[in-house]
Amino acid sequence: MKLAVSILAAGLLAASTALYAQGSTTAPDKGSKSERHEKMKAAVTKARQACEGQQGQAHRDCMRKEMCAQSKDPKRCEEHFRERSEAFNKAYDACKGKNSGDEFRSCLREQRVHAKK
Repeated sequence: MKLAVSILAAGLLAASTALYAQGSTTAPDKGSKSERHEKMKAAVTKARQACEGQQGQAHRDCMRKEMCAQSKDPKRCEEHFRERSEAFNKAYDACKGKNSGDEFRSCLREQRVHAKK
């Protein structure tokens, strides 16, 4: 009986190591993290140059348009920005009455967590 258990345990151990040795079945590599980071930095730099001289809301709108124009799916990008803006405005309105900066940031954080659920 002990021999059978030992053989079974050894077989399971050998099988489990073979499973870990298999290659990944996830999506193909989309470039290294540093490559993606460099592409994003270049896109932000290009957008900043295009929006130079604008301030406030006009600058934010220009940056959004420039960044989305450079994306693979501009329509989806615009929708994403609109949704995030609405979520922030809702959280901001809910936290307006907070006195201190720490209270306000904490409230915004809580609102963001509740919005995700």
